[in-house]
Amino acid sequence: MDYLEKAGRVIELEISELERLRSRLDGSFSRALEALIDCMERRGKVVVCGVGKSGCIGEKIAATLTSTGCPAVVLAPVDALHGDLGLIAEGDVVLALSYSGETEELLAVLPSFARMGGRLIAMTGNPASTLAKNSAIVLDVNVQREACPLELAPTSSTTVMLALGDALAMVLLEARGFSRDDFARFHPGGQIGRTLLLKVKDIMRAQTQMALVSPETNINQVLAAMTLHKTGAAVAVDEQGLMLGIFTHGDFARFFQSVPNIGEQEVRFFVTANPVSVESERLAVEVLRILEKHRVDEVVVLDNSGHPVGMVDSQDLARWRLV
Repeated sequence: MDYLEKAGRVIELEISELERLRSRLDGSFSRALEALIDCMERRGKVVVCGVGKSGCIGEKIAATLTSTGCPAVVLAPVDALHGDLGLIAEGDVVLALSYSGETEELLAVLPSFARMGGRLIAMTGNPASTLAKNSAIVLDVNVQREACPLELAPTSSTTVMLALGDALAMVLLEARGFSRDDFARFHPGGQIGRTLLLKVKDIMRAQTQMALVSPETNINQVLAAMTLHKTGAAVAVDEQGLMLGIFTHGDFARFFQSVPNIGEQEVRFFVTANPVSVESERLAVEVLRILEKHRVDEVVVLDNSGHPVGMVDSQDLARWRLV
């Protein structure tokens, strides 16, 4: 058996069904978007219902909606019949997923949905089904063929459902003007939060942890200051505290062989003027790009007036899990 050929066949079938979905997008999608926008303006929520694999897809759609600013909850139809209908409030939208549109557990709660006053959007592969007939809006997710070679396991159909759910969430996001800052507020943890929220000033080593020296300081004293502050670089500053340059352990190693008595020499003769620097208010993730671009280990952090207020070492990025 050619495993790669078989895998490619599955993917090709699902791509084909996604292309069919795109070609069928119509006014029903627009009406569904308008219903979701109206729901949010009324401070309502989206109640997502489904059974089996459709229920799994529903959970993902609900999670995507919630993470992009549209409150959504998952309601299991069986639980709905035993008290959880209290989740639905006036102004809510119910998004019901069933490929056949005839799922018994879901149909059993349709009358209750109607009594609760929630607007019902169906996502089904059968526009003539009972679910479709009892819904205000029908989103057609019909597929010609499942990717399963037995034509049994939901594959193409669940992929199409998921893609349509993503389309709803992403177009809703754009329609509401949801920004990167908004997204960051809902993702304070993990890689996303660190990328969107952390600023350079949040991860830098403070000025008190820097080896700040005058240009007349000799190299022996500079090395002692670097050792004291456990840093690989010292920053030379003038009387006003403005940065004149940087001196690193790498610089010392390069000059050691060629400069006699380098330890007694003033650091001003060996600093790198205009070293790589970054403003304290920039996003911390930008430091990673700066380090990679300039191939350095330390970046000096400056305030708005050009005074060094901190330093970021490449090792700090690992500690903050930015790499």
